[in-house]
Amino acid sequence: MAAPSISTPRDLRFFGASLASRPPYRVRKLLEKLSPNALAALPFLFDAWAHPDHQLPPKGRWSTWVLLGGRGSGKTRAGAEWVRGQVEGATPLAAGRAHRIALVAETWEQAREVMVFGESGIAACSPPDRRPHFVATRHKLVWPNGAEAQLFSASDPESLRGPQFDCAWSDELAKWRRAREAWDMLQFGLRLGAHPQQIVTTTPRDVSVLRDILADPATATTQASTWANRAYLAEDFLGAITRRYRGTDQGRQELEGELLVEAADALFTHRMIDAARVGAAPALDRVVVGVDPPVTSGPASDECGVIVAGRAGDAVYVLADRSPGRVAPAAWGRRVVEVWREFEADRIVAEVNQGGDLVAQLIRGIDPAAPVVSVRASRGKAARAEPVSLLYAQGRVRHVGVFKTLEDQMCGFSPGAGKSPDRMDALVWAVTELMRGPEPQPRVRRL
Repeated sequence: MAAPSISTPRDLRFFGASLASRPPYRVRKLLEKLSPNALAALPFLFDAWAHPDHQLPPKGRWSTWVLLGGRGSGKTRAGAEWVRGQVEGATPLAAGRAHRIALVAETWEQAREVMVFGESGIAACSPPDRRPHFVATRHKLVWPNGAEAQLFSASDPESLRGPQFDCAWSDELAKWRRAREAWDMLQFGLRLGAHPQQIVTTTPRDVSVLRDILADPATATTQASTWANRAYLAEDFLGAITRRYRGTDQGRQELEGELLVEAADALFTHRMIDAARVGAAPALDRVVVGVDPPVTSGPASDECGVIVAGRAGDAVYVLADRSPGRVAPAAWGRRVVEVWREFEADRIVAEVNQGGDLVAQLIRGIDPAAPVVSVRASRGKAARAEPVSLLYAQGRVRHVGVFKTLEDQMCGFSPGAGKSPDRMDALVWAVTELMRGPEPQPRVRRL
């Protein structure tokens, strides 16, 4: 049988969105309209199968496309197909947009086994009449139209010194041990053609070079979770990872494809918080509501932090983040009282450095029985947070569930910062109160 040709726009003109996302009956109808040659070519037309939100190149004039993806989200396939789109012309021997390509992975073996010969690699994605030939002795792929891709190891940045390219694909950059050096050397070589472009496919990690790439105005970014590609993943795998990791910080990074940023000198880390995460709290001796009220109100004001925590023995359990956001004083005051009642808390601990007695008066004006304890910050923000971070390090503070915004604020706080986040401040006040308060007594439910 002759190799299929993909030059069949008339037969395939209606495949503009992901075929995999269409109902089965519509897929059958579309396939019935295709010629035998078009049917043979269809598996190699990525535009018909791709997830349009993250696997197809972004619009606009960009130099770097970063695809942040969870495990199994289809980022390797997207990288391989993008390279195909750059290299291939209208016919097997016609020139494409790119002629000299760099394929960079952490090691040369990973570049070969994943980017070239993997199940979603370039060889598997290429139609027979356009499949490149691998020259092992030169670490190169050579296409029928003369285009060449050279494989590189990011562990040897100096190997990128000298060659020049008009296109590049960097895979799993966030785990490269010498990422900064390898990336810089690659940029010096990306100098051929009128507009050299590159793609980065990676599961995100908080490394400085990735943050810098994402901050570059010439970078376009797409993001995808593992579940975006669930049609091609085993149900048992999805079920197992969902039960174990979904909602955790590790799950947000490895499955959701989120970049979890931590300050360089952070007092709290995502790993520390994840290690102290529990599904439920034991019987609690005391419960408090920590409040960090905003100084002003309005769209430009700070948010109001409202955190609930309880103590059992010598451990503190963070129970809820009920912060209302940027709202008027009457609104956050009502929220504090509602939360106090909901959790039957023993007291409300509110910082009054800015609002003075007005904070307690506001809360008691909504419910005169509210047991408000006013606290004033006599030390700097970092000094107040450091003892709490030590309790986390000792495993004595545990999160009952996941509090995404609170945890991001905690890990993004640096002792040198001039301002601490509202939710984190409320947490610090609650934990401090519980650990320095009276000896725990059996709780009596209010009637």
